[in-house]
Amino acid sequence: MAGTDNFFVYFQDIEIVMDKGPDIKDITLSVEEVVNKSGIKDGVIHITSVGSTGSVTTIEYEPGVIKDLKDIINEIAPPDRYYEHEKAWHDGNGHSHVQAAIIGPSISVSIRNYEMVLGTWQQIVIINHDIKQRTRKITVTVVGNT
Repeated sequence: MAGTDNFFVYFQDIEIVMDKGPDIKDITLSVEEVVNKSGIKDGVIHITSVGSTGSVTTIEYEPGVIKDLKDIINEIAPPDRYYEHEKAWHDGNGHSHVQAAIIGPSISVSIRNYEMVLGTWQQIVIINHDIKQRTRKITVTVVGNT
């Protein structure tokens, strides 16, 4: 069990330019840089996509899986379906909100001995679900012991 004598919190924002959705980008190296800057040896990193049409998850970042995930996202909440959201805003992105909500806006990853605990084929990805290009803001918070 880790002690709390050297407990710290470190945070940093990352911005990623993304194409219209679903667009999926690997942010593992950017998040890893935050872990390195934090100086935290053991703890947890929390990654959140700011905004209601973005999500964060992990996946094997390879073309086949990326295509499969995009296809499934659009099957679960198809862009061409009518959404009640349109009554409020008439902006055509009701499906974007539903897709993002299903996947979720954030994840947490353990840090052990200054490194994120991820599987060999597991990368952290940000997903833009919106109907237009967006610059996605991602907040990254690292908590733990040095």
